[in-house]
Amino acid sequence: MRQTDQIIELKQKIAELTAMSEPKLVQEIEFLHHKKKIQVTMIVGEGTVFLLLLLIGIYKIKQAQDKETALNNQQKNFFLSITHELKTPIAATKLQLQTLQKQKLTEEMQQSLITNALIETERLNALIDNVLLASRLDAGEFAFKTAKQNLSELITGILNRYYKKEIIAGEIKLKIDENIFGEVDENAFPSIITNLVDNALKYSPNQKDIFIELLSEKDACVLAIKDKGCGISNDHKEKIFNKFFRAGNEETRNTKGTGLGLYIVSYIANKHNAELTVKDNSPKGSIFEIRFNEA
Repeated sequence: MRQTDQIIELKQKIAELTAMSEPKLVQEIEFLHHKKKIQVTMIVGEGTVFLLLLLIGIYKIKQAQDKETALNNQQKNFFLSITHELKTPIAATKLQLQTLQKQKLTEEMQQSLITNALIETERLNALIDNVLLASRLDAGEFAFKTAKQNLSELITGILNRYYKKEIIAGEIKLKIDENIFGEVDENAFPSIITNLVDNALKYSPNQKDIFIELLSEKDACVLAIKDKGCGISNDHKEKIFNKFFRAGNEETRNTKGTGLGLYIVSYIANKHNAELTVKDNSPKGSIFEIRFNEA
C-alpha cells in the first residue's frame, strides 16, 4: 500500500507537469485516486480472506486434535475395560474348575459350581459377541435382512432365554401385548434386547426393579425398558450412544461394561429406521424407548 501511494504520488506529479489544461489535470488526478481506492480495497479484501482462511484452518486443526484426543481416551478406556471384563469371568471359571478338581464335594455343590461356571462362560461369550458385532458393523460386513416377525413371541423368547432367573426373582417384570408384528432382522434384533436389559441391570441398585413393555401405538410398535437406577444426566444423553463412551473414569468406575452396548443398539435401531430415545424415569432411573414400524 505504501508502494501504491508512492506510485500514485509520482504519477500525479507527472500529470501536473504534462497536463495541457486544468480540466484534463483534474480528470487525470481523479482517475489516479479511483485506481488507488480499487487497489486498496482489493488488498484489504485479499488480506481479510486470507485471515479468515487462516482462522478456519486453525479451528479445523483444533477440532481434529480434540477429536483425536477424545478417541484416544475412549480407546484407552475401552482397552482397560475389556481387559477387566475378560479377566473376571475367566478367573471365576478357573476358580470354580479348580475347586471341582481339588475338593471332594457333594453332588449339589458340584452342580452349583458347574452352573456358575456356565454363567460366567455365557457372559464371556456375550462380551466377545458384542465386540465382534461392533467390529462387523463398523466394517459394513453385517448384512441386515428384515422380515415380518412376531415381536411379542421373539422378545418373550429372548428374555426367557437370557433372563429367566431375574424374571422368576421378580427383578424383571414384563408387559408384552400379544401378536405385535414388526419388520426386523431376527439375527440383529436380539442384540437390542440383551444390551438394553444388561444396561438396566448394570446401573440398577441391589434391589432391581426393571419393567419391559411392548405395545402397539398408531402404526408403530413401541418397546420400552424402564429401570430405577442412577439415571443419565442431560449432558450424557446424546453421548451414551457414541462408541466407547462411558461416563466417569474407567479406573474408578465400579460398573462393568465396554462402552459398546448402547452404540450397537443405536446402530441396529437406525438400520431398522426405528426411533430410539432415552428419557428420565420418575422418580428416578431411565427409560429407553424404541419405535419400530408395525408390519
